Amino acid sequence: MDRSLVSVRAAMVLLLAALAGVGAGLLTVLAGNGIAAGVLAGLTAAGGAVPVFNQVIAPDTVHGRPAVREAGAKGGNARG
Repeated sequence: MDRSLVSVRAAMVLLLAALAGVGAGLLTVLAGNGIAAGVLAGLTAAGGAVPVFNQVIAPDTVHGRPAVREAGAKGGNARG
């Protein structure tokens, strides 16, 4: 088996989301709100962090080839 189960980008997004969730949960518990509130805060933070990190961490390749900008993208040399 040469293929990995998860891409490096997906693993990084999930790892950062998990760290954000653990941090939020830990801060909530340390603030004195109880473990249940900490778990809920951590899950909420992790769920909200996934789309954020998904947008921040851009893919460098598309199907093994370097990503190419669209003609209408900002910074392109399209004339019109």
